[in-house]
Amino acid sequence: MGIFDFLFGKKRSSAKEAKKRLMMVLEYERKKLPPNFAEKLKDDLIEVFSKYPQFAVDRIEVEIKRNIEYNTEELWISIPFKD
Repeated sequence: MGIFDFLFGKKRSSAKEAKKRLMMVLEYERKKLPPNFAEKLKDDLIEVFSKYPQFAVDRIEVEIKRNIEYNTEELWISIPFKD
């Protein structure tokens, strides 16, 4: 990120953002997952892990990522411990 990007903000390509969203929708449909699967899973994880004080439930992350090297999609879940 350059200094001018930081000061004035870098414009995102709306075409790239639309393509990214479309790819996500298609991946969910192909796996027969509901469109907000990751968000529902995150909510469930927050509910379960909030019972344990060791975890920072406000920083739980759930993401479906594409692994280009192996041509697969992966479910990434991060449940950090409190500092």
